[in-house]
Amino acid sequence: MLTRKQHELLVFIDQHLRRTGCSPSFEEMKDGLDLKSKSGIHRLIGALEERGFLRRHKHRARALEVIRLPADSVPSERAPERAPERAPERVIDQKFAPNVIRGDFSARFQGARAAAEVAAISLPLYGRIAAGQPIEALREHQMEIEVPIALIGQGDHYALEVAGDSMIEAGILDGDTAIIRKGETAENGQIVVALVDDNEVTLKRLRRRGNSTALEPANARHETRIFPAERVKVQGCLVALMRRY
Repeated sequence: MLTRKQHELLVFIDQHLRRTGCSPSFEEMKDGLDLKSKSGIHRLIGALEERGFLRRHKHRARALEVIRLPADSVPSERAPERAPERAPERVIDQKFAPNVIRGDFSARFQGARAAAEVAAISLPLYGRIAAGQPIEALREHQMEIEVPIALIGQGDHYALEVAGDSMIEAGILDGDTAIIRKGETAENGQIVVALVDDNEVTLKRLRRRGNSTALEPANARHETRIFPAERVKVQGCLVALMRRY
């Protein structure tokens, strides 16, 4: 048995997938259900996954798949579509009924989405990564962020929020979201997420020479740090930045 909002979201996702071939964004789901924040969408999706109605494919562009619709896909609150002439008299919840009876949200969203917004992917968003001094190793992510798929290539990716100013001359500012491709190798000169001594992580430009590894800032006010090669592990390479104004 689904709650009304769970049912409403499931129907919204199913209609959107049938109409566009892509999952709706979290912003679209929030607006479609008249919720004030995306956190409510996360909870509803989690509940639908637990009940076997929805499957989430992590790190893919089309991230949501409707497994099944409830047997009572027509809630008791709405009028049957086969008797449209009597529908206004039998609808109990006028606010909910239009979203379920018609299944047509095109008027609300028509022309409001750019092509890049359709092709989006949900990535895990980890905590703040220091672009000044190293911080504690990455923690298990608590949330996700939607990223235009055009910003990334093949492979697994994740996102980090930048803290500090040591990479400003490379165009990386405090508060930016860094998009990282997972990997343990990098070329000299690439900007990487580097794990130092297995418990500190930082975003720096990688330089190797012999048995030494240098983590180089892009700010003259910060010093390059040099370590024995075995103390530094590459956790991924920077592939894109996102910034809000």
